[in-house]
Amino acid sequence: MNFDAIVKNGRWFDGTGARSEIRHLGLRDGRVVVVSADPLDESGCDRVIDASGKWVIPGILDIHTHYDVEAILAPGLTESVRHGVTTIFLGSCSLSAVHAEPADAGDLFGRVEAIPRKFVVDTLTTSKTWTSAHEYVEALEALPLGPNVASFIGHSDIRAARMGLDRATREDVDPTPAELASMEAMLEEALDAGFIGMSSQELLFDKLDGEMCRSRTLPSMYSTRQERRRLGAILRRRGRALQAGPDVARPQSMVGLALSSLGLFRRPLKVSLLSAADVKAIPAVAHVFPAMAKVINGLGGDFRWQHLPVPFEVYSDGIDLPVFEEFGSGAAALHLSNQIDERRALLADEDYRRWFRKDYDKKYGPRVWHRDFFDAEIVECPDESVIGKTFGQVGVDRGGVHPVDAFLDLVVEYGTKVRWRTTISNHRPEVLDKFASDPGIQLGFSDAGAHLRNMAFYNFGLRLLRRVHDAERSGRPFMSLEHAVHRLTGELADWYGLDAGHLREGDRADLVVLDPTHLDATLDAYAESPVAEYDNLSRMVNRNDDAVTAVFVGGQFVFGEGVADPTLGTRRTGRFLRAG
Repeated sequence: MNFDAIVKNGRWFDGTGARSEIRHLGLRDGRVVVVSADPLDESGCDRVIDASGKWVIPGILDIHTHYDVEAILAPGLTESVRHGVTTIFLGSCSLSAVHAEPADAGDLFGRVEAIPRKFVVDTLTTSKTWTSAHEYVEALEALPLGPNVASFIGHSDIRAARMGLDRATREDVDPTPAELASMEAMLEEALDAGFIGMSSQELLFDKLDGEMCRSRTLPSMYSTRQERRRLGAILRRRGRALQAGPDVARPQSMVGLALSSLGLFRRPLKVSLLSAADVKAIPAVAHVFPAMAKVINGLGGDFRWQHLPVPFEVYSDGIDLPVFEEFGSGAAALHLSNQIDERRALLADEDYRRWFRKDYDKKYGPRVWHRDFFDAEIVECPDESVIGKTFGQVGVDRGGVHPVDAFLDLVVEYGTKVRWRTTISNHRPEVLDKFASDPGIQLGFSDAGAHLRNMAFYNFGLRLLRRVHDAERSGRPFMSLEHAVHRLTGELADWYGLDAGHLREGDRADLVVLDPTHLDATLDAYAESPVAEYDNLSRMVNRNDDAVTAVFVGGQFVFGEGVADPTLGTRRTGRFLRAG
């Protein structure tokens, strides 16, 4: 038997959680055709990779990205592929690029996901050839996709397309019967095209960009109960998933979305919610997520939380960080993000500062950011004397200035040249370990492709495997390596109904060769890389290229040891994966 590629002598994980073994894999025509305990005949094989001492795992799934625009501009999606991700999900958080007009899509993506609005509008204006979900899939498959792609249809996308963005974001406007029927038809058509479900959003601090509807919340937030029920009924009947983000300020939003998974004499609805996190601001909430999933699933639901299995460390240039949207004074500043002089004047105003200090001092109640400027380290600033200090310490050094005033003083003087960081959640290793092994929690939520200046979690899967490996070697395992690989691969693919995540004979040849000796501290480091398609905007990235020695997508070698193969992004190796 001749092979297109052979991966030999590696510790093979099949993605099911079964015991790993030293095996030799033969790849042909995009599939794994042989998994053998005995060496394979290498005659005529163009690529033979010796994986001795290394792990051979199925390609990792990233179930939460915002690559919708970048996939069109740079379909190789190298930042994810280089870390062993071979399948990515589009269309998260009610946002997809299927139906909304380019200007409306710019308003939807620009501020919520910090993807520069201009590039969203320009890309869709020049590249959009589709008018339906089927045509969108055809357009994606015509691109030289690097990884595989699956997608949700965004509720805000179809709502804006049918009602118009203005009407879709007004409290006093409900969809007409014809508009609601049209939204149902759009959802059905997307599911017929193979979409994995619909995404929705109820988070109040997700705000629109642009001018016409600026600072209104996303269209899905304005949906009626009847609208949500009718769209959910389609997902339930078709066995597809609802991915949703509850409003953190209203616990009833979270409970209501979780309970919607229950069947009550009907088929349960697959629900995946954002997000299980060990929030610094509310430590006790960490106990709620596993307990809620256990109760809902015990009553017959099919419910999961999404979870980023690494510390949620964020960076900000000045005040341009989405967490400021969660309180009034912060949202007022971000409302003026496109009016630099006006915003500087606002931040300097004493009445505004009193308002900000009042918001900052509210330490109780549902929230995401801990609101502690003593836990916010300055990493770049023209005034080098403040680098390495927190804003709180700067205030102390300046004679007892309130932390808010210390922060605003620096932002008024230096704007986005003041760069700082903090960890918002997932800071306690023991809680991370508990979440990582909990069956009611899915591992993902990288937000890859969004918030380019705020965070980089492209290698979240490698960082989880390092933690599991380190715990195993120290004699304190919290789950097996086989189970960890399953959690990142086959478990996700099976729940969403995709041909991915496994590495058995007959499975897709999407695989990664890892060197466990390089699952080390380099995984935590950040670097900067310009995005040519966004006028060389500097993106935060991860660079730990010794850990991943080979990545295959569809049986084709695409990346290894820090170097992309010429095929990546120039010839299609990935495909659109259809649910079911």
